[in-house]
Amino acid sequence: MSFADNLIELRKLNNLSQEDLAEKIGVSRQTLSKYETGESLPDIEKCRLIADIFKVSVDGLISYDKNDSENMGFIVPPKGKHIFGMVKVGDKGQIVIPAKARKIFNINPGDNLIVLGDEGQGIALIKEKGLLGLLNRAREIL
Repeated sequence: MSFADNLIELRKLNNLSQEDLAEKIGVSRQTLSKYETGESLPDIEKCRLIADIFKVSVDGLISYDKNDSENMGFIVPPKGKHIFGMVKVGDKGQIVIPAKARKIFNINPGDNLIVLGDEGQGIALIKEKGLLGLLNRAREIL
């Protein structure tokens, strides 16, 4: 996948015509068409504007590859959202948190994680220190 492929997918996913998106970023439809065919690339400010419109990171817009096995065929995720791939649950319910997730969320050996669940939404993990810090700040406000 390339910038051009990501741009086309995001534009179509958001039901925007080339004219609509071109108007939003201040270029002609022909210029946007050149971005989508790979004939030319926008400058960094236009990239930032496009990323903001689609609520994705500039890095994701430029280099996200949905064909990468870790991305499981998903399009560019929204800014701050991640797809870490699939993990397998072991016999005793254990999982291995992908290295990229551990790095982004600063999860280290020995850290305590709290497992939260919502039958409609699924399971979430939060670092004990993060939750305790949030609760302490809430107590200070009250």
